[in-house]
Amino acid sequence: MKNIVNLLILSSIFLASCEKNIDLYPQSNITTENFYQNANDIQTALNGSYNALRAPLLEEWKLTELRSDNTIMYSSASKSAPNRDLSDLDLFIPSTSHSAIYNYWIANYFNIRNVNNILNSLNINYDPTAGKLNVATSTLTITDAQKKALSSEAAFIRAYHYFNLVRLYGGVMLIDEPVDPFEAIKINRSSTDDIYKFIIANLTYAAENGSSLKYASIPPASLGKVNAWSAKALLAKVYLTLNRKADAIPLLNDIIANSGYGLVSTYADVFSITNEMNKEVMFAIRYKAGGIGQGSPFPNLFAPELSGVAVINGDGSGQNAPCAELNSAYNVLDNRNAVSIGVYGKALNNLYPKKMISQVSLLGDAENDWIVIRYADVLLMLAEAQGNSAASLALINQTRARAGLPALTATAVNTTAIFEKELANERRLEFTFENMRWFDILRYNTTMPSQNAVATIKANFSAMWTIHYSKYPTPPSLATIQGYVTDNKLLLPIPQREIDNNTKLVIPQNPGY
Repeated sequence: MKNIVNLLILSSIFLASCEKNIDLYPQSNITTENFYQNANDIQTALNGSYNALRAPLLEEWKLTELRSDNTIMYSSASKSAPNRDLSDLDLFIPSTSHSAIYNYWIANYFNIRNVNNILNSLNINYDPTAGKLNVATSTLTITDAQKKALSSEAAFIRAYHYFNLVRLYGGVMLIDEPVDPFEAIKINRSSTDDIYKFIIANLTYAAENGSSLKYASIPPASLGKVNAWSAKALLAKVYLTLNRKADAIPLLNDIIANSGYGLVSTYADVFSITNEMNKEVMFAIRYKAGGIGQGSPFPNLFAPELSGVAVINGDGSGQNAPCAELNSAYNVLDNRNAVSIGVYGKALNNLYPKKMISQVSLLGDAENDWIVIRYADVLLMLAEAQGNSAASLALINQTRARAGLPALTATAVNTTAIFEKELANERRLEFTFENMRWFDILRYNTTMPSQNAVATIKANFSAMWTIHYSKYPTPPSLATIQGYVTDNKLLLPIPQREIDNNTKLVIPQNPGY
């Protein structure tokens, strides 16, 4: 953990420039202990924490979409090291020193440190025995309302990071307060149960203390901020992941009945850069084009390689390419297909994630926000929590109707297995390329047993063997690559750098690595 705690929280905070007169307290002496004085200081730090959500996204698609049955490494015949690294993730054979695995880990812990400092300055602490956040009086100049609002957003961000970490790595290091390097190396991995207990405590606090304004009443300046509704939605997903469906249902029903969020009329409008933070978007990681260093890099990363300016200015890198099998999974009536997947050249090997791409003036400077939670997810989570019923089919049919598909009927969906298959397929096509599919596949192992994770990936390898994997340099057999996928490999390895750099503890590696 030495690498984590040595990162500086203040790198993401913009401080005022020096004046000509000599400061009585130089900015070089500012620390996390004396920086926070009032609500404005907390807001500045929180803004930095929102910005720091972007760093993990640079790696997240590699650890989620690429490992799912949605996308592949575009250049199957490439022998370059970067492409082979992507291939190793896709094939479930990454080394414990894989750069994306480490970079994602450290980016999440960097921002966890940021929000820990914020919550500590507000004197909000985690009680592991009670499984809740305790609030004590702080010395800052801040009102109770400001403290609730700011701390609820910080608690959500911390829970969001830990939820992603625990699903990808299993039990990780639980750090809930600022620690120095000497203390950090004494912290070993916590159990997954303890991590989830911590996540639930943070999200419960965020749901109870965040803004509960209906969508139409949210001030424009607050549309990008976490609120009680986004906290309840993420908490419901946590409960679903733990197979606590009964706990998820009232949260989801509350959102549907009272939040004011809803589906927008057309699927394309959800992702339009002229319609950002629309009523379907409950939480997104924001980007801003315009040459100010806040733009999204993903359109240029995901546009087809060697497409020139045919798809996007500055060409694309061809990363996160859709599987032909995914493209064929869409019904011919499904209008999400044309919105989600573009074709450049030959259809089988020149697909690209169209819905993630908008035109840019500068390379890597796109406007597209990255949507994390949207209302359609709430509808389909509630269907998953309720199970096979008329009410659940009605929820699924809302997203199907927008997609131009006929309604599912109880006559056709007459077994639990059929219901689970239809729901899993609907979620796959609705949330394509949104970094949800891998987490869904993992969750189904517990919540929908007919949708086995290992079997799902093996089936995708089989479907893509002839047109993709068989074209690798010295390709392994289909049986070999299917053998790479095991229950152990559903988790990523703990970064080897964390294990090797700890001089006080032996950090256990995940089985299979």
